[in-house]
Amino acid sequence: MSDFPAQAEDLSEAWLSEALGRRVTGFRVRSLGEGVGVIGQVRRIELDSEQGPSSIVAKFASPVAENRAVAETYNMYGREVQFYAEIAAEVPVRCPECYFGAFDEDTGNFVLLLEDLKGCRVGDQVAGCTLAEARQILSVLAGLHASTWQHKRFDHIILHNNPMQRDGMIAGFQMGWPVVLESFRDLLPEAAIRAADRYADNVPRLLDEMCQGPVCLNHADVRLDNVFFDSKGIALVDWQSICRSASEQDVAYFISQSVPKAVREQQDLVAYYHSELTARGVDYPLEHCRRRYEIAALYLMSYAVVIAGTLDMGNDRGVQLARTLLDGCMSELVALNAFRLIR
Repeated sequence: MSDFPAQAEDLSEAWLSEALGRRVTGFRVRSLGEGVGVIGQVRRIELDSEQGPSSIVAKFASPVAENRAVAETYNMYGREVQFYAEIAAEVPVRCPECYFGAFDEDTGNFVLLLEDLKGCRVGDQVAGCTLAEARQILSVLAGLHASTWQHKRFDHIILHNNPMQRDGMIAGFQMGWPVVLESFRDLLPEAAIRAADRYADNVPRLLDEMCQGPVCLNHADVRLDNVFFDSKGIALVDWQSICRSASEQDVAYFISQSVPKAVREQQDLVAYYHSELTARGVDYPLEHCRRRYEIAALYLMSYAVVIAGTLDMGNDRGVQLARTLLDGCMSELVALNAFRLIR
């Protein structure tokens, strides 16, 4: 279908029936909870239908102009539709079943109708995770990375080191840092404040170094809010940032901005991830993994600043999320002494 609803308010029984391939006689739109859907609008749709699941999850473009602008800059909506259409079935990662997906390049609108994982427990980036949960997630990431390691089948997927990404991170950091400095000063170590004036100039080099060497598919938004847990294991949602990059990008984003400091101190999680990766047949030195992890963690400081300093977080939980990812990012960079890499 070339014509599709741009927001949840535009849904109809007729369109849902056609998109799902079954008769829908009524539906109700429900919120998924506070803080869900910063970059897009995410809603649970309860269905009146004699066939199929009684509820689905629908995703649309964000109604917030600032957040939508970020998504459009990085083609996040188009990339997620592409993931479900072309990639989901080829990687060993559990994700929601996709019933329908469409993206309009001219308007930037998109819609996805996905399996409702309501029987699962949703991770909470603000609350954090246990060591066992962190290991579980890193093991799944190792499977994704090993299965796509240097694989030419995915050469058409955008490389994270590209002019759009570089320029966007530089501009986003420059815009967001003054806000972060004013609003979250208590979370910022002096080393970060001293390095801030030179940080944006270092982004191109950090990207170059991070993406030098072997690359693989990255989810590129692995945070606890995008992880669902149940007795079968975990499922990953929000594939809006799918790209090719160093495997350490996923690893550093998850460890530094979702795993609490107290949990990080219980085990060398980089070494654990590396052991899971090499156990799947990847020949890759641990020292190279550690080096790229440091570079990735420092580069991903720009993510924390962009999220906390430029996005409309929408509610109190969003502000808590901003504080959590900034605090985790900064404490890990201090532990790594990573600000020494700023030239």
